[in-house]
Amino acid sequence: MTADRSERTTVDIRRHALQAAAIVLLIVLAPLVGAGLAGHDAVSFLRFPPRPLEPAPGSFTPWIFAFYGLLIVSVLAPFVVRILRSDVHSASGVITSAAGSRPFPVWGWAAVAMLVLAWLVAWVPIPGLEEARRLSFTPLWVAYTIGVSAWIQRRGGRVLMLEQPRRFLALFPASAIFWYLFEYINQFTGNWIYAGTGVADHEAVNWFLRSALPFSTVLPAVVVTRDLFATWPALSRGLDDFLPIRPRRPGGLAAWLLSAGVAGLVAVAVWPDALYALVWVGPPLIIVAIQAVSGDRQLFSPVAQGDWRDAWLAVLAALFCGLCWELWNIFSLARWTYHIPHAQVLHVFEMPLLGYAGYLPFGITCIVAAQLLTGLDPRARYR
Repeated sequence: MTADRSERTTVDIRRHALQAAAIVLLIVLAPLVGAGLAGHDAVSFLRFPPRPLEPAPGSFTPWIFAFYGLLIVSVLAPFVVRILRSDVHSASGVITSAAGSRPFPVWGWAAVAMLVLAWLVAWVPIPGLEEARRLSFTPLWVAYTIGVSAWIQRRGGRVLMLEQPRRFLALFPASAIFWYLFEYINQFTGNWIYAGTGVADHEAVNWFLRSALPFSTVLPAVVVTRDLFATWPALSRGLDDFLPIRPRRPGGLAAWLLSAGVAGLVAVAVWPDALYALVWVGPPLIIVAIQAVSGDRQLFSPVAQGDWRDAWLAVLAALFCGLCWELWNIFSLARWTYHIPHAQVLHVFEMPLLGYAGYLPFGITCIVAAQLLTGLDPRARYR
């Protein structure tokens, strides 16, 4: 029995490794093909650190802005309406979101203290602490992740850090790999530019050492935020029985999604100013399609029964983390700026308003990438 289990584990590891290799290869090659079709030197994008050759032209085109806004609202509205209607029609007291009776753990208070200290260091220009300010992003987000985990325990939820510490720790190196892929894709669009890092572009090793740690906090932050939101049933009420999707040919749909994801990343490099939004749509399509083809349980598997809660909570978690990222970025010494064609208006912190829409599919990407790279169950950790 033990030998059979070990053999199955080895086969699963090999399968996931092959999936990850195929996905990384597609994400790397697709925009290179697009760059070649557009007449660019594809080799110029194979460099480290991955930095855009030039920022995208930030501009405002009213009709394009309105089109994007209408598209975003039309996608989100059915889910929001479903949640609000379910909240109105649910019997009082039948479904509750009451917090658990557990005390907030001591290690959680330590994380809160660390977060406050890192926040002060990040924002307050104290002479002699310039280097600490540049490096404050990592302790800030590590403290956030631990503090949110403590909040989950306080609410009686399931804490990944305590239940599966190895998978929790594996999220950090996986996150660094994950975000480097987005830095690579950003070379073709130039939508965000870093400033004040104190590292020249030619100092590849120094840039890697300074970037790997902050990049490693992305996936853990989104995953624990998703699990925190799972302790509030009101945030996804009604989505457990909503719009079931049962394709007649799942394999055909997966192949179509894979083709769409790859084509989207090719198109990003050909028409970056018009199709930059596909940076956030292409990767999750590719990952989910390959997981579906492999027969793995993936984030959208429950949708066949009409259960959209896992996907919805992933979207909300990334949006909330996005607001925190942009808040803490605004006065930081090492920070980034955005350059969004056709939508460079109505800034909330440094980010133009419509730019926050990118966090919606990004939440999906975070959860499916966490599953791909660490084997983490893509389902939210409900109470």
